[in-house]
Amino acid sequence: MASSDSKPILDFKEAAIRSGLVTLKKWNRVRQSLAENGDALDDDAMASELIQIGLITEYQARQMRAGRTKFNLGPYLITDWIGQGGMGQVYKAVHSVMGRQCAVKTLPLDKLTSDARVSFMREIRLQAGLDCPYVVRAFDAGHDGKVDYLVTEYVPGADLRRLVRSNGPLTMEHAALVISQAAMGLQYAHDMGLVHRDVKPGNILVTPDGHAKVSDIGLAAYSFSTSDDDPRAGKIVGTADYLSPEQIRNPSEVGPLSDIYSLGCTLYYVVAGKVPFPGGNAREKCRRHCEQTPWHPRKFAPDLSEDFVDVIADMMEKDPANRIPSANAVVERLEPWANHALEFVSRPMDRRSWTPPPP
Repeated sequence: MASSDSKPILDFKEAAIRSGLVTLKKWNRVRQSLAENGDALDDDAMASELIQIGLITEYQARQMRAGRTKFNLGPYLITDWIGQGGMGQVYKAVHSVMGRQCAVKTLPLDKLTSDARVSFMREIRLQAGLDCPYVVRAFDAGHDGKVDYLVTEYVPGADLRRLVRSNGPLTMEHAALVISQAAMGLQYAHDMGLVHRDVKPGNILVTPDGHAKVSDIGLAAYSFSTSDDDPRAGKIVGTADYLSPEQIRNPSEVGPLSDIYSLGCTLYYVVAGKVPFPGGNAREKCRRHCEQTPWHPRKFAPDLSEDFVDVIADMMEKDPANRIPSANAVVERLEPWANHALEFVSRPMDRRSWTPPPP
């Protein structure tokens, strides 16, 4: 979706017209309207007016002013940048015919190794078979030029990591409500024979009305799969702050209980505002997951009840045999707090201060 670096940078007008989103006739009409009103005719004024009348989005305007002209992947029109996903950039898009909003995840060109392609195609196949209200649904997949992409439902709101960073730790009730929904999504995946392997706050999306969905389940491998065609067999897959001990020691044999541990670390983070083992590099974090216990969460959140802390501790048992035995059991243990949760409303997130990378 970006012009080659070897090509000269286009000016805003030329990029806008080449994109196909703005015709020369419409450009001239907007310019004439600004002139008649005595307004400025610079790029800022033109961009603002084109956005105001709905011809382009703020994201598209920024990209055009950087000389970029491609805003589609197959039939999907890219309208905004959402963030960095587990394997590539994630964009907000709309289907050019159906008009349905969606999220499009791309596999960057510099990751097109054979292993990365196998992993991405596995993600597409896995997500295509998932249908659960607590899991981000996959709609489509395709190939445009050298870019593979996966199309999923667009989930408004923010992920748990951003919510905690923006609003502070959640109450026991709100945390229980969100984590319970994530656990139901994980139970569905486990019943399908899948292990997520990368459960973390950034992979749990929360809508403004408090509905939670687990994302990036496609990063999981088939449960107990060690087949030669799985490039992740025998490799640690996940994020150091949330890895289970068994995931570190023997990554080819992790099961659903590994997700329970990671979800426990996530619950710890959302109520304490701290990861279980802060500081240090990834190797040190892995060692501490295997050998140490984290600070008592009440050190950071004194209002937590001991019963609630016990749930976190039972999810984070080092020995899988001593851990809460299933995601459904996590839901049951959190039920007393989830039932008392108020409607969870996330505060609007302002992405205008972000500087998105080129697509």
